[in-house]
Amino acid sequence: MSQVPAASRALRVLRFLAAQPEPVPGDRITRELGIPRSTTYHLLAAMAEEGFVVHLPDDRAYGLGVAAFEVGSGYTRQAPLQRIARRPLATLVDRTGHSAHLAVPHGRDVLYVVEERAPGRPPLVTDVGVRLPSHLTASGRAILAHLPAAQVRALYPDRSAFVDRTGVGPGSPTALRAVLSETRRRGHATEDGEVTAGMASVAAAVLDHNALPVAGVAVTYPSDEVSGRRHEDLAAAVVATASTLTRRLHGR
Repeated sequence: MSQVPAASRALRVLRFLAAQPEPVPGDRITRELGIPRSTTYHLLAAMAEEGFVVHLPDDRAYGLGVAAFEVGSGYTRQAPLQRIARRPLATLVDRTGHSAHLAVPHGRDVLYVVEERAPGRPPLVTDVGVRLPSHLTASGRAILAHLPAAQVRALYPDRSAFVDRTGVGPGSPTALRAVLSETRRRGHATEDGEVTAGMASVAAAVLDHNALPVAGVAVTYPSDEVSGRRHEDLAAAVVATASTLTRRLHGR
């Protein structure tokens, strides 16, 4: 147990370095993390020896080492988000009777990485590996609604950034801002006929420890089957599933 505080501090240093655009001086790490100066440099020396940190003497700064990259690559190989999501999505399908899926951000698109199809339901365009425009999908809107406004503006600077599939959906930055504002007010995202005519979806975002979106959970259903109270129940089930995944990722 005596090693736990040191381990916690080392992880805080790694997380701090990963959030910086460039290597930083050791004194800044000390100041911003509130760790004693001598402790900071002992940690940095040990982490550098293991390859997680690299010291740049000419710049008097520290950055991430190759071992940190290897950890990140291992995360990608193991696909933990997909593994974590499968059982909750299967439960969501059982609870709602509709197909559910998990999508992650990919530029201006979302990439579908998990699909749980409800028995007897038709196949959807949201198959694993498919990419769709974020501004048209419920999953994408749930993700965009949790991004900083500046990031959304960078993704959608003008009308040329917008495409449509069925002739409906936001086609300008102003229209998208209105959709995202309504999404935040409601607490979940929706779309109706904007991806596939006659089909609708409701979605909620999965958040990381910085409260930034890493994925969207959604269910898709025929537009004429769900309305009123039934829609609210469906939205509540999706939000609860997204909250479960957020907790499992230690998000907030």
